Amino acid sequence: MKATVSWQENLRFTCKTETGHTLELDGNGETMTPMESVLLSVGACSSIDVVDILKKSRKKVDDCVCQLDAKRAEEAPRVFTAIHAHYIVKGEGLTEKNVARAVQLSADKYCSVMLMLTGNVEITTSFELA
Repeated sequence: MKATVSWQENLRFTCKTETGHTLELDGNGETMTPMESVLLSVGACSSIDVVDILKKSRKKVDDCVCQLDAKRAEEAPRVFTAIHAHYIVKGEGLTEKNVARAVQLSADKYCSVMLMLTGNVEITTSFELA
């Protein structure tokens, strides 16, 4: 996997992946910050797993929302110290057992982003059926 980050002006950068996707990131908060993108990546990566695991179990998923709450260190480097991911999943025939299993598998086995942070960030999860 390859990517390029190019300075535009002030603290704004254009990020481009080898697949051609682009993202604007900014150190002043005028657009998404790099840390916001990491947090969103945790939620997106894990949500992909949750939906995929449920679908492979032949469950009908109508909606999946991941609400994220992160804590950061007070002093530089202001790394994440804790992230909580709360999933709200809606679908026909879903049970708490199905969703709990999908969330657990994502956090413990499949979510590359979460697993990359393990050991440095306290990651917790919860879920509800909508």
